[in-house]
Amino acid sequence: MNDIRKAQKLLKDFKGNSYTYGRDAIEKIGELAEKSGKSAVLVNDSFPGSEVYIDKIKKQLKAAGVKLLASVRGPGANAPLEDLYRIAEELKKYNPEFIISFGGGSTIDVLKSAEVLRTLGGEIEDYFGTGNVTAKRDELGKTLAPHIAIQTVASSGAHLTKYSNITNVHTGQKKLVVDEAVVPVMPLFDFSVTYGAPKDLTMDGGLDGIAHCLEVLYGAVNSPNYEKIKEIAETGINLVVENIEKVIANPADKDARDALCLATDIGGYAIMLGGTNGGHLTSFSLVDILSHGRACAMMNPYYTVFFAPAIEGPLRVVGDIYKKAGFTDVDLDALSGRDLGIAVAEAMLNLSEKIGFPIKLSQVDGFSNEHIDRAIAAAKNPQLKMKLQNMPIPLTAEMLEEYMRPILEAARDGNLSLIKNL
Repeated sequence: MNDIRKAQKLLKDFKGNSYTYGRDAIEKIGELAEKSGKSAVLVNDSFPGSEVYIDKIKKQLKAAGVKLLASVRGPGANAPLEDLYRIAEELKKYNPEFIISFGGGSTIDVLKSAEVLRTLGGEIEDYFGTGNVTAKRDELGKTLAPHIAIQTVASSGAHLTKYSNITNVHTGQKKLVVDEAVVPVMPLFDFSVTYGAPKDLTMDGGLDGIAHCLEVLYGAVNSPNYEKIKEIAETGINLVVENIEKVIANPADKDARDALCLATDIGGYAIMLGGTNGGHLTSFSLVDILSHGRACAMMNPYYTVFFAPAIEGPLRVVGDIYKKAGFTDVDLDALSGRDLGIAVAEAMLNLSEKIGFPIKLSQVDGFSNEHIDRAIAAAKNPQLKMKLQNMPIPLTAEMLEEYMRPILEAARDGNLSLIKNL
């Protein structure tokens, strides 16, 4: 079975018949709307060509007998707190029977949390962490409105997951709602919407997909689901590694773009089975200078070296993918522990360099050592404790200066030798 068919089978295992995806999938929005209610609010991104798809959505809603109460401008990049509250107020004003998001991860994430505020009340700080939405919902005996989440970018997998990332742009810090209650009940991804995506967005999204698979795989070593997670992660990472260069070289390559869409969906499956860890944790403190996907992708080679003694099995899986694609000629079978981690990290960095991606934080405009201090401080926040616990080598707040700071300094300088192993 090739990776395309394997990915399709895995998505069937994951979502059954509830997930609508592929080329021209947006033509089925009317069928989904009919199952959801008689009135809706649409929250949508705006990008070159988006008007065509938004017009299709509106026409199909009308044909399905659904009243579109409002079309609301989506949030800015990284899901700013101010946009969350603006959109929550719009939902309160119109009180729709169901909600529709059309956009990338930020738009989908904001609508997840906006519906929580609309229906359950309170402030978003009440819901950061794990399981707080479900607890409040059950306490109040209320139900969140059905969410039709229409993904437009091969990236976060937000349309498939229980995560909602929200950013305080004034502090430059991102926090996370993690709850099964916010999973969109009707996800949809029309792959053709991605065909015009620019190079940077394509790179960021594809490597974000790798980050989801990679971090979950690293954290799953002692999990009873390890073999399943390995199958998922191997499929997703391989699809990105095999196809991202093709898309960069030929943006009109629809088959390669479809493969990236499947890969990032598989990344969404991965993070529903296991948690992300180091790369994602640090990315939350880099939101003022980097997109989420880019920050995760830049950090993961450095965390790979730190985790190496505890993740030899996953490293062999990942290393084989990168070696098959020509990003290393090292005899990986002859290596173990830290040495294996360095070899795999270097292969990951080679892919990044090949597609014109930065490989150290000092290459990023606006980076300063204050970002390192911010990341250390954020890792001590109990609301982000899950990321420390999900690490294959868990860290406590007391260990961050000794072990996390050298990882961040290594990423700043592009110097793997700075990383200390436990």
